[in-house]
Amino acid sequence: MDKIATWAENNKTKFNEEKSKVMLMTRRKRKEQKEVAVYMNKKAITQVHTIKYLGIIFDYKLSFRDHINYVADKCTKLIFQLAKSAKLNWGLSHKALQTI
Repeated sequence: MDKIATWAENNKTKFNEEKSKVMLMTRRKRKEQKEVAVYMNKKAITQVHTIKYLGIIFDYKLSFRDHINYVADKCTKLIFQLAKSAKLNWGLSHKALQTI
């Protein structure tokens, strides 16, 4: 991390220690140390099990289960919102629903 910090200084870039997170990614099944202490500018960076990066949720086992659950929940909410707006007596017209 010291090399990254010096590279950032040389290129006039600064990393925020509070926003930075660290995650240990592995697919191994054997027991190993799961907590890793990483420091940037003499401050500890928090370790997490999932990270959302560019709209994709990565977990420490690279299984994408959390991402699939997130997308499925989001789609379910959208379907329920559309169902609420498409009632027989009130709501959007048939043409509007076809457009959506």
